[in-house]
Amino acid sequence: MTYELPALPYDYTALDPYISKQTLEFHHDKHHAGYVKKYNAAIADTEYADQPIEAVIKAVAGDSSKTGIFNNAAQAWNHTFYWNSMKPNGGGQPSGELAEKIKADFGSFDKFVEAFKTAGATQFGSGWAWLVVDGSTLKVVKTLNAENPMTQGQIPLLTMDVWEHAYYLDYQNQRPAYIDAFLGNLVNWDFAAQNLASI
Repeated sequence: MTYELPALPYDYTALDPYISKQTLEFHHDKHHAGYVKKYNAAIADTEYADQPIEAVIKAVAGDSSKTGIFNNAAQAWNHTFYWNSMKPNGGGQPSGELAEKIKADFGSFDKFVEAFKTAGATQFGSGWAWLVVDGSTLKVVKTLNAENPMTQGQIPLLTMDVWEHAYYLDYQNQRPAYIDAFLGNLVNWDFAAQNLASI
């Protein structure tokens, strides 16, 4: 069962001016596609070839002999999740159950924003910032490189890519400006709410 590169859920120009067409073309068509290609090559003719990618990620996490499979599987999954964590004319604040749970678990939406910005800005090197459900509580976590919270029993609701290739063409070394744009203008709260409702 070959894992296929999903198309972007919007046009390459749809996130302008916050993320450029050039960034999306390089990020999706080169970086993401590269992870998918390497993942498929790594699992060909193995016990993982017919398993869902989420099952493979959980099965090989922490196994040093399977690092290549894990890195490419998790990065393929993480990127698909990231594309869906954004939408044209995104940003603002969530509503309904998600808004209420953010207020209950963080104290306020502003405190969530502060925690998420801090996670993204302080992730040294490459990685991700996530809003997850841990047990019955919403938390903000950050992960290094390809790591994914699902390997820790957490359920991702949304993610922000803080690898440099996600923002460098548009923001150079100004990661905080990219984070501000993500939260203010791009984040897809409908996607996060759907993920919460599906638990």
